[in-house]
Amino acid sequence: MDILIDELDGSLWVAAVEKGKLEDLEIDPENEEVRWGSIYWGRVQRIDKALDAAIIELDIDNTGILHNADVRIKPKRGPVKKGGSEAIGKLLKPGQMIAVQAKSGYIPADEDALSEPLEPAKMPKLSMDITLPGRYLILAPMMQTNRISNRIRDKKLRRQLNKMLDSIENMKSCILRAAAANTQTDILMREGNILSSIWERLQEYLEGDSPQLIMLGPDAIQRTMSDNAHMTINRIDIVTMEQFENVEEWCEIYAPDLVTKITPVEMDNPYENLALFDFRDIFGQVEELFHPYAVLKGGANIIIQETAALCAVDINRGTHKGSNLDINLEAAKEIGRQLRLRNIGGIIVIDFLKMKNKREEGILIAAMEDVCSEDPCTTQIHGITALGLMEITRKRRTPTLIEYFSGSFEDI
Repeated sequence: MDILIDELDGSLWVAAVEKGKLEDLEIDPENEEVRWGSIYWGRVQRIDKALDAAIIELDIDNTGILHNADVRIKPKRGPVKKGGSEAIGKLLKPGQMIAVQAKSGYIPADEDALSEPLEPAKMPKLSMDITLPGRYLILAPMMQTNRISNRIRDKKLRRQLNKMLDSIENMKSCILRAAAANTQTDILMREGNILSSIWERLQEYLEGDSPQLIMLGPDAIQRTMSDNAHMTINRIDIVTMEQFENVEEWCEIYAPDLVTKITPVEMDNPYENLALFDFRDIFGQVEELFHPYAVLKGGANIIIQETAALCAVDINRGTHKGSNLDINLEAAKEIGRQLRLRNIGGIIVIDFLKMKNKREEGILIAAMEDVCSEDPCTTQIHGITALGLMEITRKRRTPTLIEYFSGSFEDI
């Protein structure tokens, strides 16, 4: 796999390409006000009893919403108290200062949006269950024990990894990522110490009565490198010295083996928008993500329609000569890829071609589960309805691809 790092009008674009095919795309827009994963020392502005949530001041310009289920109270002694068992007003009070982390990003709709109060439904979601992601581990200080990623589904392997993780000295409150299943313990121990050290240093800034940003969440480079840690990375192509230094710094800390893979690409036009994407011939694949359809190799196609309430996906046979199951299985792989690349979240309803029996439905569900297991965002399959529609939910971290742009991609 190759990682390509490029820029567009001040925004950072990072693509993961496998054999010439775009498999992952992460973007940090220049106008992003709140980045997923950012940690704030926030102030409780008010309690919303109707929503059972707290409105939190993050800084001078931004507020977020903290739902009861995401409250964590850590006493001096005893276990962490989780929210949800009683009203949030009994756990938090207006004016109280708390550490929170952004569970979703926020981009203002227009230049005037920052001067107008946001509705709670549009605010970035927050959590007191703070986590620090690395390449192979996620440190979760509010968690009492170690845990294995849900993406590792083999029960025997999970037991082995749990035993291994608990046997590592001073390893606690860590989640083992799926990419770490075959990683040596000394590498995990090193990363665990790094993350613990970062968390200890953060404590020094969690004081005072002024809400402020404490640490930015992982940028597009860090998210891409972590999400694809299970892949063999051959090259990391960069065109500007600023991004070279950013990647080198992250790799020296979390992935020393990748430092030699960082490759400066000499170009005549390195500062033109997405010049590297054009040079590596993936610009057209990015453009296709702004179309409401995707064409499959066999001649079938899928139609993707996003609405305010949900995303509807329809499969059309087209010129494909295979069986309905064959087309559905091919479509399932592409649907998973499109959901990741377009960063579609929420409720997703897929109208697959009609299958012959329950056995074929089971094969399709199993195939879709395999596809979803590769998604770094939590994706759940809720089965097939009586009308033959597959229901899926996906919790995205950052805004959708279309939210980054008010016009079409061709206008940029």
